[in-house]
Amino acid sequence: MRAIILVGGLGTRLRTVVADVPKPMAPIQNKPFLAYLLHYLKQQGVTQIVFPTHYMGEKIRAYFQSHYIGMDIQYVEETQPLGTGGAIVNALRVMQDLHDPLLVLNGDTFLKFDYPSMITQHLNEGAALTMALRWVDDCSRYGKVITEHHRVVAFREKGEPGPGYINAGAYLINPTLFMPFDLPQQFSFENDFLLPHLSAIAPQSFITHDYFIDIGVPEDYVRAMHDLPILVGG
Repeated sequence: MRAIILVGGLGTRLRTVVADVPKPMAPIQNKPFLAYLLHYLKQQGVTQIVFPTHYMGEKIRAYFQSHYIGMDIQYVEETQPLGTGGAIVNALRVMQDLHDPLLVLNGDTFLKFDYPSMITQHLNEGAALTMALRWVDDCSRYGKVITEHHRVVAFREKGEPGPGYINAGAYLINPTLFMPFDLPQQFSFENDFLLPHLSAIAPQSFITHDYFIDIGVPEDYVRAMHDLPILVGG
């Protein structure tokens, strides 16, 4: 199994507590956040990682290099920010054997769920894109995802309170997902691709109620410092 992990963001909200490394490299005990994510992915059967890097990308490369805990690591450096969508497309260009679906993950979120089961559902449904959704008591920070019969049919703006499903930042995509669309070099996967082309893409939903954290704000980073060594191992 292969994964593209998006690590090129600026991480401005976390700079008040972590200023000298990119957000995915925020330290948790004696390892960066990203190391915990990779350890968990290895447990789930992921063997190859591609990092599209930009902001402080050299720090990620220096730590993980080309091999890490038995996983092959590849880097795609962006000379300018490409957005989440542009970063995925750019990473696909350097990958070989683009036949099987692959994971796309955010480098600042950790989601504990059964990745092989997500792949099984994706293949059984013949989906081009499957999104991991997580139930939360208050969607206002993330925005709400609306589903019908396991299909994603709408998104609600951030700020709408109340319980519901949120986009947990873990996708399974077919490598040909972007081919039918005329897309710019720089674009947001969520705002410029998913939203305007939702009916054509027809994403499937994969529901989880397990552990989820986004370290984009200081209070959740502090919580991750306690939780992840217990969940994954210190």
